[in-house]
Amino acid sequence: MMTMKVLKNKIIYTGDRKIENGYIRYGERISEVDEMRNYSPQDDDEVIEIDGDYIVPGFIDVHSHGGYGFDAMDASPEEIDWMVRQMAAKEGITSYFCTTMTQTYENIEKALVNIKEAAEKNPIIQGIHLEGPFISIDYKGAQDASYIKKPDEKVLAHWDEISGNRIRIVTYAPEEASELFENWCLANRVVPSVGHSNATFNQLCACKACHVTHLYNAQRGLNHREPGVTGYGMLTDGVNVEMICDGIHVRPKMVYMAYKVKGSNGVELVTDSMRAKGMPEGKSELGGQTVYVKDGTARLEDGTIAGSVLTYIKAFQNIMKFTGASIEEAVKMSSGNQAKEFGLTQKGAIKTGKDADFVVLDQAYELRGTISLGEFVTAE
Repeated sequence: MMTMKVLKNKIIYTGDRKIENGYIRYGERISEVDEMRNYSPQDDDEVIEIDGDYIVPGFIDVHSHGGYGFDAMDASPEEIDWMVRQMAAKEGITSYFCTTMTQTYENIEKALVNIKEAAEKNPIIQGIHLEGPFISIDYKGAQDASYIKKPDEKVLAHWDEISGNRIRIVTYAPEEASELFENWCLANRVVPSVGHSNATFNQLCACKACHVTHLYNAQRGLNHREPGVTGYGMLTDGVNVEMICDGIHVRPKMVYMAYKVKGSNGVELVTDSMRAKGMPEGKSELGGQTVYVKDGTARLEDGTIAGSVLTYIKAFQNIMKFTGASIEEAVKMSSGNQAKEFGLTQKGAIKTGKDADFVVLDQAYELRGTISLGEFVTAE
């Protein structure tokens, strides 16, 4: 009989309930999660000792370009693999979407092939977020305008094929797209996400976007006569919104407003992190453009905010700090909502039969350990 690991005497937030004094028995998948009063020791149990009080489902980041000195656009498969393991060990990320940038078709295709190779040996990589080049020049943000293209479903289909069908979400400007583009996405498990867009509310109500990329940022904003992309995200049922909760991209009071209007069922925390995350401040790079990191903020030379250096554990802490959300709600926004939206059926909850992906936290919600598929992840 296979040896099973057991974590005991923890407060467990499963995703739909709280177990005050519980245990988890697991291998690669979870075999039991219950209260300690129901625990029956088994001869082959390996009891795991780890300092920490809370266990929550592993975090799912569906929008991140890189960190720890690497970026998915130009890193080798080995470098992407190493980078993602740093994110798991140091931030609690157990499912990750490598995110691309607006660049030449050749560079995007090289990145997709490298991500595919990295994903074949690192199961934490669960998909790809294609951010650009199918965006609006009016809200390009830190994307390079010279490489922006009209949304093209044939190009997208080719890219999905060379990635091993790993593209799970595409950020695009619906005002530039045809119905054919959106229909291709919906027929091929790709979530169409409005972002870097100048679309009006009426245009968006006629489109098929069901996700908003980094709410508030690089999009037609909320106005009393024109709700814009931000208003569409907050007011439209069935549309999930990402937020970068570093307190820089979005002021905490505006994070609170989105949480109050949208509710914890419709918000997903993302880092939108770049290669400078986890590195000393100073000069860096994003999508071929020079970036300067100072006081925790990454900016292009013209002052445009360029990605983040946010860690996921900090985003988890911040959403509670900025909004007063409970830890149960933070669990939804950091794992449950993403698993549901992207069909990650083995992820997003601590339940029998699910993958053994969870993080151990202390009473201050600081990370004490990350378990992915039943194994502690180390940064080595």
